[in-house]
Amino acid sequence: MAVSDQTRMAVLGALSMGPMTGYAVREQIRDALGRFWAESFGQIYPALAALTAEGLVERRESLRSGSSTFAITEPGSMRLRELLAEPLSPTTPRNGLLLRLFFGRQLGEDAARQLVLDARSRAVAELAELTGIRRTVEAEAGADVPYILLTVVAGQHSARASISWADEALGILDGTSPATGLRR
Repeated sequence: MAVSDQTRMAVLGALSMGPMTGYAVREQIRDALGRFWAESFGQIYPALAALTAEGLVERRESLRSGSSTFAITEPGSMRLRELLAEPLSPTTPRNGLLLRLFFGRQLGEDAARQLVLDARSRAVAELAELTGIRRTVEAEAGADVPYILLTVVAGQHSARASISWADEALGILDGTSPATGLRR
């Protein structure tokens, strides 16, 4: 299976922060990008192999730990910049919550309401967590801080939008929302 340019971008981006093992690449992507991007070990290791074969990543064997460390090369840094500059490709969203709610008549109103309440609760918790992360990042120094903040702020806005949507959705289920124009 071919390695996608998106996966290449994520792996090269992680390695641009410093040399690391394949496991550490996965952890970096999960911990730093996990709110908006995911890569599995099944995607990362083939990407590392392909990037190494292309000379974009250098593999360094460690005699002590028995594991390999990978580092981005200068051509790899150039390729990362090229990938980052490419136009975004549209992706089809997959949202299990909205899929269930679309067929809510089959699910039942009480179950649909609980799904919305659970989504709202998760969004409230996520907003609180992102607010803490934002405070931490704002207190740091470094050239990456403004760019990291862009992603954190996007997450905050998304969480707020989810809370607002959940409140309106509950009104729709209660028959009190002006959005539907219907009264129950």
